[in-house]
Amino acid sequence: MAFRALDYYDIDELYTEEERLARDTVREFVSAEIMPIIGKHFVDGTFPRELIPTIGELGLFGPSLTGYGCPGSSATTYGLICQELERGDAGIRSFCSVQSSLVMFPIWKYGSEEQKQKYLPEMAAGRSIGCFGLTEPDFGSNPSGMLTTAKKTQSGYVLNGTKRWITNGTIADVALVWARLDGKVRGFLVPTDSKGFTARDIHGKWSMRASVTSELIMEDCEVGEDTMLPGVEGMRGPLSCLTQARFGICFGAVGSMMACYDEALSYAKDRVQFSRPIAGYQLVQNKLVRMVTEISKAQLICLRLGRLKEADKLRPQQVSLAKRNNVSWAREIARDARDILGANGITDEYQCGRHMLNLETVYTYEGTHDIHTLIIGQDITGMAAFDG
Repeated sequence: MAFRALDYYDIDELYTEEERLARDTVREFVSAEIMPIIGKHFVDGTFPRELIPTIGELGLFGPSLTGYGCPGSSATTYGLICQELERGDAGIRSFCSVQSSLVMFPIWKYGSEEQKQKYLPEMAAGRSIGCFGLTEPDFGSNPSGMLTTAKKTQSGYVLNGTKRWITNGTIADVALVWARLDGKVRGFLVPTDSKGFTARDIHGKWSMRASVTSELIMEDCEVGEDTMLPGVEGMRGPLSCLTQARFGICFGAVGSMMACYDEALSYAKDRVQFSRPIAGYQLVQNKLVRMVTEISKAQLICLRLGRLKEADKLRPQQVSLAKRNNVSWAREIARDARDILGANGITDEYQCGRHMLNLETVYTYEGTHDIHTLIIGQDITGMAAFDG
C-alpha cells in the first residue's frame, strides 16, 4: 500500500518548491527501492550496498555542501532527505548521515584544498565511503576523555587507539579519526588500507541491523602528513560535526514517526474486532490523536530548525532540544503503533517493530536523551550539572 504522509497543519506550503521536489524524489526512491528489500536486510543483519550508486546519483551525499560535486541545497532540503530516508529505515539514514555530516562536512569545513579535491567529489558520487571515529569503548557521552593518540614522525603520524560503535566502519575507504596530538584533539583522514588499521563488525545487534556498525583498531597505524585536517583543533572540531549530524537526526525521527503512524492508521481502519474496525474505539483513537499531535509538533520544530540554520542563527542547544524531543516521541509512537497492531506488530510483515528497535539506538547515539537534557539545562540555567 502506498505511503500517505501526514501533514495535519499544511506545513507543505511553507517549504520551497526545491525542497518539496527533493523530498518527493527521495520519497519515491524509498518506496520503490528501499521498502521492498529493507525487511529482509534487517532480518539478515546486512546492509544494502547495492543502493549506494543510486543514492550518489540522486545527490543525497553532502546535499547541503557547495562545490566539489555537491548540490548546495538548503539545510531544510537536507533535513527532508533525512526524514524520507529514515521513513525507510534509520540504518539507511544513518549511513547517509555519517557520510554527509560526519565525514564530508569536516573535510569541506576544515580540510585543505587538496583534501577537498581528493575526497569530496568521490564521496558525493558514492564511489568512496567514509566513517567517523570519535566514540571509544570507555568514552561515549564524554568524548573529551579519549585515549586515542597521534605522534609525529619524520614522514607523518602514528596513531594508536580503539574506536567503537562506528557506522560504516568495515565498508569505509577512509576513516576520520579523532586523536590527541601533543594533548590537543586533531582529526586525521586515515585510508582504511593503512598499515596498522583494522576494522571489524559488531554483531548480535537487536537494533540498526541493516546498518554496518564497527570497531576501529589502530596499532602503530602509519599515515602521511597530508592526512591531518589543518583547519581545526580541540573538541570544537568533532562537536561541530555532531551538531550537523544531530540536525539530520531531528528530521529523520519525523520519518520514523510518519511511517509508524501511517501503518497504524491503515491497520486500525481494516482490523475488525467485536462490532467494528478498531479505529472506531476510543482507546485506539486516543493513540492515533497523540501520534498526529506529536508528529505535527516535531514537523514544526524541524521547519524552524532548518530556517535558523539557513540564517546562520542555529545554536547547538536548539538542536539538542529537537533531537531530544523528536527521537523520544518517535520511540513512543513506534511503541503505540506496535500496540495497535497487536501480535502482528512483532512480525517482520509490518515495519513498526523495526522502527521501534532502531529508535532505541537513535535514542542513545549522537548524545543520549539524558545528555541532551543536561545540555539544555546548562543553557537555560547557566550551571553545568556534569563534570568537564
